[in-house]
Amino acid sequence: MKKISALVLTLGLAFSAGAQAIVDEFAFGFSPRTGDAWVDTQLGDINVFARGNTDGFIDDVVVSYGAPRYLVRELYYDRRWAPGDIYYACALAQLVRRPCIEVVDIYQRDHGQGWGVIAQRLGIRPGSPEFHALKGKVGKGHGKMKARGGPKAGASRGGNTAGPAPKGNRPEGGQGRGQGGKPDKGNKGRGNGR
Repeated sequence: MKKISALVLTLGLAFSAGAQAIVDEFAFGFSPRTGDAWVDTQLGDINVFARGNTDGFIDDVVVSYGAPRYLVRELYYDRRWAPGDIYYACALAQLVRRPCIEVVDIYQRDHGQGWGVIAQRLGIRPGSPEFHALKGKVGKGHGKMKARGGPKAGASRGGNTAGPAPKGNRPEGGQGRGQGGKPDKGNKGRGNGR
């Protein structure tokens, strides 16, 4: 009985280490090149979240963007895509009203050009309302993931891992949100102190 338990534990650790190695590959040299430094940073943070909560990450992409679960799992485990790239592909696909697999195929073929070039090819121009909508999707997803608190999600950028900030005090884009969700420029992301 002890030998079977030890074997099961060893196999479990080996599979866990394998999944960890996949995510470690993503973090090194990750460069989405979206054309926006803030978005690039958020996608890097999504990589960190996925490291601590792979199932939560997969669930979020499936639920938020209607991506087929088999595709998200295949991209993550088999093709070894960075979670940030998976997230961006599916967010972009939803915005341009195409199946995620179409955007995945384009990026798979032309990833050397970066996400910014691919988004432009799909009709998302820098600074356009569509670009800001895409940026908002990334920010919203990053906030949800950080609030759920993967073990390293909040700590990756020195954030608080205690959970989500109270409604109305959530930092977004480096500024706190004051009354009515308007930027509270005086607090610079610290909320209103309540």
